[in-house]
Amino acid sequence: MNIAFLTAGTGSYYCGACMRDNALAKSLLAVGHQVSLLPMYLPLQLDEARLNQPDTPIFFGGINVYLQQKLKWFRRSPAWLDELLNSTGLLRAAAKRSHMTSPREHGAMCLAMLDLEQSAFSKETNKLLDWLEQDPPELVVLSNALLVGFTRILKERLGCKVVTTFQGEDSFLDGLPEPYKSDCWSEMRARLTHSDLLIAPSRYYADFIRTRLGDPDLDIAVMPNGVTVGKAGLQPAASGPTNRPPTIGYLARMIREKGLELLVDAFIHLRLQLRHPDARLHIAGSETEGDKTLVHELKQRVEQAGLTEHVVWSPNLDHDRKAGFLSGLTLFSVPATYHEAFGLYTIEALAAGVPLVMPRSAAFPEILETSGAGRLCEPNDPVALATAWNELLADEAQLITYRESALRAARESYSVEAMRDRFLTLTRPLAPATA
Repeated sequence: MNIAFLTAGTGSYYCGACMRDNALAKSLLAVGHQVSLLPMYLPLQLDEARLNQPDTPIFFGGINVYLQQKLKWFRRSPAWLDELLNSTGLLRAAAKRSHMTSPREHGAMCLAMLDLEQSAFSKETNKLLDWLEQDPPELVVLSNALLVGFTRILKERLGCKVVTTFQGEDSFLDGLPEPYKSDCWSEMRARLTHSDLLIAPSRYYADFIRTRLGDPDLDIAVMPNGVTVGKAGLQPAASGPTNRPPTIGYLARMIREKGLELLVDAFIHLRLQLRHPDARLHIAGSETEGDKTLVHELKQRVEQAGLTEHVVWSPNLDHDRKAGFLSGLTLFSVPATYHEAFGLYTIEALAAGVPLVMPRSAAFPEILETSGAGRLCEPNDPVALATAWNELLADEAQLITYRESALRAARESYSVEAMRDRFLTLTRPLAPATA
């Protein structure tokens, strides 16, 4: 098939959906499909090599879209100015200041993108469609349901099938002020009916979205995310005892919603109340300008506890540094406090052979059930998290069993190849009939 992915970039921090789409696109290309990966809004921020397509522009560039929403003149601006405003450097600079944009502006923009036919973006829509018409895809994959406003337009103009994937849309939509919150949920619900296939990354999130949309019979397939394992991707550390102290790791965006504050409080409890003698905490992941206030606050909390030398902060790791970080961990936890649709970081840890300690919430029980590579604890409870760490760190035999289970699950259930095969199974009925 000729498959095009429309993937919303972040510009300034690593995005799980971007990395999933890139890995899936490359894997589909490797088995003979024609694939393109089209960045939307902002440049894709990836920690591994992008699908090779050097001439592909950024569509619906964030600066252009913002100005066209605000000022009518920019809806007729010349092509050279649009190209200038779509430059990667300028968009990355704008992305670093995205936290300064008001929630109301986010809401107005989101609603306009969901109701695309009535928006001010006809110029941007035609650019995308003109590009796709040069070699029309048979299947277009939308990387998240906030792009579902494209569905009807794509099908009418290109005659293609459209797949919409869910990836944590609720946290963004529920953060919008009214009336945008309700209007966007309502518009998204209506637009989903035009998709040929809906996919969620977990059973949990499929059920959550059905409930949130008030449609218990909505047909949503499940396709777990996958990561590259083995020589080309994440690999476990050499087995055998080491003289290093045990290290608990975190790899996610450095925000409260991912449980960063809970994590730090749990580590302080582990060291001071449970009196673990030498455990270390290594915090890695994306840190934007808007995240620095929380990080500074938590560093001060660690310092006041007298544990600064036992906590390492590693923001914005590239792929090689991430692999090194994961290979040095004993345990892995991201105690997210919201409806996490999947958590790509969990299977990155599994691919490196690192046991998980995760909250009994969201998609995490599902991942632990499949992998058998760790333990669950009560959510939103730093004492429960610290206690689970303490018990597991004292049980080396169980740690070894969990490491073996982690590696097996990464190969069999959460590899890119497993994700690709599931994608092809789900989309086979949408493929054009061969002569």
